[in-house]
Order: sequence, then structure tokens, then C-alpha cells
Amino acid sequence: MSPVSDDLYRRLAQALDHLPYGFPGTDSGVELEILRVMFAPDEAEIAGRLSEEWETAAQVAARAGLDGRDAEAKLRLMAMKGLVKAEKREGERMFSLNQFIVGSWEATMFRLEGDVAHRMAHLTEEYVAATGGLAGIMTPAPSIHRVVPARGTVKSEWILPYDDVRAFLTDARSFVLRDCVCRKQHDLLESRRCSFPRRSCLSFSPADRPAGPDSISRDEALAFLDEARSIGLVHTVSNVAKGINYVCNCCGCCCGILRGVVEYGLKDSVAQANYYCSVDKDACAGCGVCVDRCQVGAIRLEEEYAVADKDKCVGCGLCVPTCATGAAQLRLRPDAELVRPPEDLGAWAALRRANRNLAKG
Repeated sequence: MSPVSDDLYRRLAQALDHLPYGFPGTDSGVELEILRVMFAPDEAEIAGRLSEEWETAAQVAARAGLDGRDAEAKLRLMAMKGLVKAEKREGERMFSLNQFIVGSWEATMFRLEGDVAHRMAHLTEEYVAATGGLAGIMTPAPSIHRVVPARGTVKSEWILPYDDVRAFLTDARSFVLRDCVCRKQHDLLESRRCSFPRRSCLSFSPADRPAGPDSISRDEALAFLDEARSIGLVHTVSNVAKGINYVCNCCGCCCGILRGVVEYGLKDSVAQANYYCSVDKDACAGCGVCVDRCQVGAIRLEEEYAVADKDKCVGCGLCVPTCATGAAQLRLRPDAELVRPPEDLGAWAALRRANRNLAKG
């Protein structure tokens, strides 16, 4: 790569890192190699001029010294690829830079095939393990994702409004069940240790969307959430109280967020639900099913009964439905330990920006 091209990708990396989500650099510079796969040089040029602020193509073009019509065409194409965001605001199409995770990385991984997909998977894994990589994205507060308990695993009088996974779908009109990008990555790496289904990422919208190959009905969406609970997947969602539009169904061996907890010891890689597993040792049969189902290693067998580590427990509830004796239960954490998620994505971004000492825009 030429020095000019290198500068384009460095500027883009800095722009991505200036978003609330972050995209920290590494000593190896592997993040620049990732961006070279994701963005052609002309795309990197224009994307590196963007921020989280919404702008028209004309505004971007004027600042970047580009032709307005060319900038509009490029930005529309990049929006189709998921590299930038686009929406109509006050009658004008506007654009902003899409964050790396959750955002442009997932869109790129879904789009790539063949040798390029393999290269991207290996580069991503290198970035995850690098100093600054996964830890740099997952450590700042508030967490990007939070855990919600599986339906029916918390007493009805304890369930908090923003933890009712079934209620998320109440106002939705269209539903899509897609492949899990994390399991796709591990399939490409041939490093997958689980047999969970790849098609497990549920998204939904309050708007009617044209039906596609991954479209499902509301009843099918609800049935899948029950299936995810049954087979042992953890529900995670955006770490907000309102505006949730997807439910990831995660395992501790593939999911980047849960791997942060399990492999890298990043306790705040995901926000725990406000519940914890409690095991009645007198009722426990010591069968070990809950130990096998726990995706974060929070339960162990001690002598002849299970013991749950309250600090490690993420409150997913997977231990509850398969406990034959009813010994494993989810309990609501004490009032002093309850943490309400930010109200919406705007509030989340403001907190994240403040905790990362970032100025807006």
C-alpha cells in the first residue's frame, strides 16, 4: 500500500474510534488490514470524513473537496453495504459513519464469501486477541449488550419491564431470523466447538418490511426464542431500555461478547441481567445439567450439589427450566445492585462518550 493509502485507512480508523462504540488501535496495526478488506480506497476516503453526526452528501462533499453527485452515489452504495448509515431526515437523505461493532463488521462478514471471507475471519480473530482490540471495545461503560433472562425463568412479580423478552416483539410487524455472524466466523476458522444452529439472530421492526428468504412470522419468532432457551443459548440485546430491535442468541465459545467474559476475563463485556442463580443445595440432585448449560462458567459441582457464583452469573436463566428438582432458581438482585439500562440509544451514546472522554461529532 502507498503512504497515501495508509493515511486514508488511519484516518478512517481514527474516525471509527471516535464513535461511542470505539475501534481502538493495536501495536500490530491489524485493524488497518481489516479496514482494507472492508473499504476500497475511495470508500475509505469518504468514510474517514464522516462522524456520528448526520450530514447530507453535499455537506460531506464540500468538506472533502469531492463532486456532490459522485459523493451521493458513493455514499448510497456504501449504505447498501452497511459501511455507513443512511436515512431520510426532514425530507433529505442524510448519512453518518456506521460503527465497527455492532455495525459495519457484521454487514461485511455477511456479504463476504470465499478466500476474502476467510481472510477477514482470521484478521478479526487476530484483532480480538490483540492488546486494545476486544478489550478496548468491550471495557468502557456502558456495555454494548446486556443479558435478558429466558422467558418463564423469573417469577412474574420480579420481572422488570425492560427484561421481558417476549414483550420486545409486541409492537413488531416484521421478523427476520438470520445467521449468527460469530458462528459464521468460527466456521470459517474451523474453530467452532459447539453444535448450536447458525441461524439464530432474530431481528424485528415496527414497520412492515417486504418478505425475504429469512423472514418469519411472529409465532415463529416466539417459538424460536423458546427453542433458544431449550437448547441453551443466552439472549442478549442492545443495552437500552427502549428501542430494542434484535435478540442475539449467544454461546460462550463463539459469541465475541460472551467470549470477553469467558476467555478474556472482561466481566463488563456484557451487562448482567438484574437476577442471579441461587441453588437450594438440599433440593439439588447433583446431576450437573446446570453446569453444562451455563455459558459463562458460573456454576460448578461442589461435593454432591451445584454452587452458583453470584458475581459470575449473568442472569440468563438457562439453569432453571432443566432443573428436575427445581433447586436452581433466578432471584432478583437487591435494590442496591439493580442497574437500569440507559433509556435509549441516544442516552447510551452520551454515557459511553463521556466515559471515553470523547467530544461529540
